[in-house]
Amino acid sequence: MPKETDEIPLAHGLKLIPGVKVKIAEPLARYTSMKIGGPADYFIEVETDEGLSCVLPLLHRYGTAVSLLGNGSNALISDRGVRGAVIHLVGEFRKVEWREEGETVCVRVGAAYAVTQLVRAAARKGYGGLEFAEGIPGTAGGALVMNAGAYGSEFEKVVDQVVGLTREGKTIHFNRPELTFTYRGSNLPAGTVVTRVCLRLRKEEATRVSSKVSELVAKRKSSQPSGYPNSGSMFRNPAGDFAGRLIEAAGLKGKRIGQSQISARHANFIVNLGGAKAEDVRRLMEEETGGGRRMGLRVGLNTGEVLAGVQAHLTYTVVGEMGFYRRGMRSATVSSEGPTALFTLTRPNFERMRRERPDLARAFDDFMIRIISDRVDSAR
Repeated sequence: MPKETDEIPLAHGLKLIPGVKVKIAEPLARYTSMKIGGPADYFIEVETDEGLSCVLPLLHRYGTAVSLLGNGSNALISDRGVRGAVIHLVGEFRKVEWREEGETVCVRVGAAYAVTQLVRAAARKGYGGLEFAEGIPGTAGGALVMNAGAYGSEFEKVVDQVVGLTREGKTIHFNRPELTFTYRGSNLPAGTVVTRVCLRLRKEEATRVSSKVSELVAKRKSSQPSGYPNSGSMFRNPAGDFAGRLIEAAGLKGKRIGQSQISARHANFIVNLGGAKAEDVRRLMEEETGGGRRMGLRVGLNTGEVLAGVQAHLTYTVVGEMGFYRRGMRSATVSSEGPTALFTLTRPNFERMRRERPDLARAFDDFMIRIISDRVDSAR
């Protein structure tokens, strides 16, 4: 929790910013699709660009760790909550503009706009190219940051431009040639907060686009769990195979710890049967990674929305609990040898974590996260 000497001036400063609402020690379970998560020191709802451009430098000035929470649909938050500030974009970040340009359409969408809502609106208008994203439960900003995809396509194929803010509150733009996407990653500069995403779609017959969307809706409903809270696919697919198939082959489908369960319908989903704790899910994930390794799977975790720093690049089990060590985090990438996430953490911070939270240090080892020392980092 924030220190009293820091809390009063910071909270007061935040509350003075127009278009900003601040809640102290706000439980995050209600904001996630998994319905799991302890309190955020500061939960900050921001309605405008002007408000966000004031919030970010204020938090930076106080040295407050910052995380972003979109729809909370691809994140598992610690039972202990998140230290520092969690920013939740609302208001004008939930708006979309459509502009036809010849045979294509430029879509300027706010980072907090729901992806599924965007897909269906495009289908009604007869704009094609985004059908693959039907059923992706996150926001446009979250989908951009993690390069969300399904059915053989990804966000990178429709992105035209990205607009965001730096941690100092300065506006930045990235045109498509400046963006370097990877599997479930966008590689934006550290500290970037995405505010708008510009997509390039194509004009098609509305009936054809809507038919394709309906087909994918039916396909998802037939193969993915429903009725229980979940956070979508938990693991990245290895090249040439599927994480769900390997987890099922390891005999883990339907396994339960506490009130969390590996879905009996799709083994790459973990569901909350009611009252599950993040620790329950973490233990199930350890079972899955162990089982996956036994089946020859070098598994990497899906990146979520509430992660280290302002740009979403940490993952599930260490969300929230990493707040104390977050300043040592640099970036994440994908190994050329497979979809294993590699994270850089300065040696002093890791050694401090090993002393104070050996369980987190073990989690890093278990999930094959590589620790790179300050010496290596400074040599880049």
